[in-house]
Amino acid sequence: MDLNREQVSYGSADQPAALADVMSVDVEDYFQVSAMEGIIDRRDWPSMACRVERNVHEILDLFDRHQAKATFFTLGWIARRYPDLIREIAKRGHEIASHGMQHIRVSSQSPEAFRSDVRESRALLEDISGSVVLGYRAASFSLTPGTDWAHAILAEEGYRYSSSIYPIKHDHYGIPDAPRSAYQPLADRDFLEIPISTMMLGGRRLPCGGGGYFRLLPFAASNWMMERVRAHDAMPLIFYFHPWEIDPDQPRIEGLGAKTRFRHYTNLSRMKMKLERLLQKGRWDRFDSRFAVGKAL
Repeated sequence: MDLNREQVSYGSADQPAALADVMSVDVEDYFQVSAMEGIIDRRDWPSMACRVERNVHEILDLFDRHQAKATFFTLGWIARRYPDLIREIAKRGHEIASHGMQHIRVSSQSPEAFRSDVRESRALLEDISGSVVLGYRAASFSLTPGTDWAHAILAEEGYRYSSSIYPIKHDHYGIPDAPRSAYQPLADRDFLEIPISTMMLGGRRLPCGGGGYFRLLPFAASNWMMERVRAHDAMPLIFYFHPWEIDPDQPRIEGLGAKTRFRHYTNLSRMKMKLERLLQKGRWDRFDSRFAVGKAL
């Protein structure tokens, strides 16, 4: 994957107050995460007890209380099942973006299958929400080495940005040497890749952009890392989480390995409180607003 394109400038480090951070939600239900693939067949999804609708409404109320705006990267499967939920997200002033149709990793798709997936999900979300869909996030940050073709396809299909790379080393995803800030991966198009935030410490990259890391670590540790990004890197914090992460009452899936159980279920009861504290700090905005991707860059 070509990672040597022009990076986006955010201003100087002595102006951190001018920066709005970016909040995002990956709209998928507890049984749709990649860790469940070997346990739950996609053909069984319709029979599962869905909890995403109630969880997203709780998140919308949380954002309203703190006057925060966010980008909701939404599965087409969820949008088709709960169209009124998508309309409600848009009505409350948040951005609707694509998370693909059925949470299939990009690295497991052919270019043709990927194109069909991102085309179908974008058209569906636009039809339901009545808004233009500009952004995409790959399932499980699966724009990994060997998927060089994905950015070009996204641009050709009308997307203006992706937030699909976590520039860290991880056992399931990540490109450790990818740029830490937003960059243009294509030479001939105004298209951005906007990675999840990381912090540098002793020459190492530490993940600090949300998800399981935020839920598992003490709030003080996560907050310290995020404040370093704000203060020293002069770039906005790019943060994400999932609706199921605020739901301690979700059904427990049998047959998961110890590592997966730990990653998925630990601190679910504390996540909402942590988000409340996080939202009190700074300003939170949508991807399309923060990066002006709806107009010329």
